[in-house]
Amino acid sequence: MIVLGGVTRLTESGLSIVDWRPVSGVLPPMSEAAWRQAFVDYQQFPEYLANNYGMDLAAFKRIYWFEYAHRMLGRLIGLVFLIPFIGFLFARVLPRPLILKLWTAFLLGALQGGLGWYMVQSGLVSDPHVSQYRLTAHLLLAMVIYGFLLWLAIDLVTAKAVRVAGARPGWITVRWIAVVVLCTVASGGFVAGTHAGFVYNTFPMMNGEWWPAGILSLTPVWRNFFENVAAIQFVHRALALLAALSIVGFWLRILCCDDDRRTRAAAHILVGALFIQLNLGIATLLLRVPVWLGALHQAGAVMLFSAAIYALYMRSHSD
Repeated sequence: MIVLGGVTRLTESGLSIVDWRPVSGVLPPMSEAAWRQAFVDYQQFPEYLANNYGMDLAAFKRIYWFEYAHRMLGRLIGLVFLIPFIGFLFARVLPRPLILKLWTAFLLGALQGGLGWYMVQSGLVSDPHVSQYRLTAHLLLAMVIYGFLLWLAIDLVTAKAVRVAGARPGWITVRWIAVVVLCTVASGGFVAGTHAGFVYNTFPMMNGEWWPAGILSLTPVWRNFFENVAAIQFVHRALALLAALSIVGFWLRILCCDDDRRTRAAAHILVGALFIQLNLGIATLLLRVPVWLGALHQAGAVMLFSAAIYALYMRSHSD
């Protein structure tokens, strides 16, 4: 779901469906006349007039299908979650603490659907540009939901195999890593929302400079980190470097001082995911964000966050 959202963003498809009908919007246009009406509706909004004027119906269908698939997958996730959950509730087979966690996950998912439409609305105005603030909030909530579900899944699968031992030395370091990775993902949301990945397409320097000119040109200063493409890309690079140093430091510490098999395996997975994601990020930048590579980079972010969650669980639960 997160990767498809990234593809929707990269293909500029997110504003192709100009209304939100959670129930009646399940079916796409079913006839040529319905397709033409959907296209006419789209033509009334600024994105068509400013960015896609002259687009034909075939091109509209291409972007429509990406956004439609994203919305439908969201609905499908809700059904796949809710229907078995209700069955388990009637069967009375779930412990009360787990029921509370599952209701929390469902409500977060419902909130995410509303936040997605709130994000889309920001682009259906005179400036056909989705707010990078709303885009990043949508991405962050998706990552939080995913992390919550992953932690819950690991706990359900490994609870009998891993003996709870309380917080072990170094678990704060892994928690720090998870936070830094999440912050790096958030900064990536601002990169995507401002198209900052299409500038300074060199590495490791930014067009020959370590500190690019104009990086703090906006006032007040805080605006630069969310609206200035030079500062946004610089922060994304800096956070990625901080995450890399933190992960490598943790990995070396585990190799040196911890003989727990599961923790060592988690550390290896984490540093491997880091290596893959760094290479994906650099390649995405140097090649000016092709859609397929941008999607892989977003998938790599999910993979790295998954590895951080797994390492945090193992570090805080096993002897």
